[in-house]
Amino acid sequence: MIRYLSKGEIAERLGLSLETVKSYDRRGYLPPADAQTGRNFGWLPETIDAWAESRPGRGARTDLAES
Repeated sequence: MIRYLSKGEIAERLGLSLETVKSYDRRGYLPPADAQTGRNFGWLPETIDAWAESRPGRGARTDLAES
């Protein structure tokens, strides 16, 4: 059986608040969902783990252009 993670489960898995994960989603920072049923989205654990390993560290500014 395939198990998908909800935003709440992503938050728990990564030690983030649910609001932070929702903010990432609104800003387009989360990877594309692996599944969708109606308005519910799901991510495979390996998708989230790979994304977490590649995302900038805590407090890193991602909105600044290189000079």
